[in-house]
This record gives sequence, C-alpha cells and structure tokens, in this order.
Amino acid sequence: MIALHPVLEVHPADGFDLWPVAALAPYDFMPLNGGLTPAEVGTAVLSIARANDVEREPDPRRPSDPLGAFLHGLLTMDDPFAPGGLRATDTTAGAVLSPGCCNGLDERTDWSEVVDGDGRASFGHDPSPTAERIGDRARLTVDADREDSPVIDLPLTDLRHLLTTAEHDLTAFLHLATAWAATHLPAHAAPLHRALARALGLPEHRA
Repeated sequence: MIALHPVLEVHPADGFDLWPVAALAPYDFMPLNGGLTPAEVGTAVLSIARANDVEREPDPRRPSDPLGAFLHGLLTMDDPFAPGGLRATDTTAGAVLSPGCCNGLDERTDWSEVVDGDGRASFGHDPSPTAERIGDRARLTVDADREDSPVIDLPLTDLRHLLTTAEHDLTAFLHLATAWAATHLPAHAAPLHRALARALGLPEHRA
C-alpha cells in the first residue's frame, strides 16, 4: 500500500510555555490532518512560527510582549515558510520518501509537474527526493544522490488520487488550526489564520 501525507518538520519545544504543545521529537516530521490533538496543533503552530522567526536586524514593529514577539515573523512576512512537504510511504516495500532540507509545504504544487507538467520534480536536498513520470506511471526516488536509492513506483492515476487526498488533509488541518487559534490565541486568531494559509499555500478565505 502506498500513502501520501502532508508533513511538517517539528521544531524544538523545550521550555516553551506560551501555549500547550505535544512532546514530539524535534526535527522529525509530523503528519498534518484534521485529527490532531490540541497539543499537536500547538506544536505545529510553534514549529511554523519558529521557522519564520528569522529577524536579521531590529524591527521597530516587533511587539515587546513575549507572545506578540514570538508570532511577529509569522504574522508579518509576505511569504511565510512551513518546512516540510509531502511524504510518500510504501508500506509493502518499506520505502519512505520524505521532503529534503529547505523544502516547504507551499511547494507541493511541484508534484503537479509529474502528472501534468514536464514530468519531473525535486523536493529539497540532503536527502534529494525526486519524482518523475515514466509512461503512465510515476517513479519516486527517495534520494537521487544515491545509486542504490529505494524507489516507489505507482500508476499516475493513483498518484493523482493521493495528491487530492493530501490536499484534503492539509485543508482539514488549517480548519482545525483556525479553531485552535480562536481558543488559545483569540487576539491573534484572524491574522494567524491568514499567515498559516499563506505558509501552507492554501486560500486565505475561510470556508
């Protein structure tokens, strides 16, 4: 069986106390969907906020309160970044294609190149996962830099279906995170929804 899920790279949560978070392994990938617990959503929001806390010089707009300061980068960046992407798993063969370094969830549209575009896409580096169209099938290479890399092979029709399901999962997560923000960060709920939507490459309007 082959599965495809949107995943987010988890940032360390040691000592974090601005809202409840789950104890997840840092720098591992967590699947995003509508079934996460509130603490897991808290970890996801923490991870995306930390990924955008990259102030290169003092910003006079940065709030002085700890919560406002922590969220400042995420809420003010034009193009916020959510590290991760789509993870493909072949449970029969045991092969797992995970997004590489510097890949973002908003870049998952590159997968459409495989089924409808020029037939090839890559998803970060170290490792260097790739996907290519070969006839009516798709070949996913776990690490193109390895001659002995595991591969996942599936029909293009199956990949289309998996991409649609992954998109539904990500949209469900955004709806869940929006409800979470209304409870845990009500003063920031509306701008946080818009920022998360931009980071995930989803429409900002609420369904």
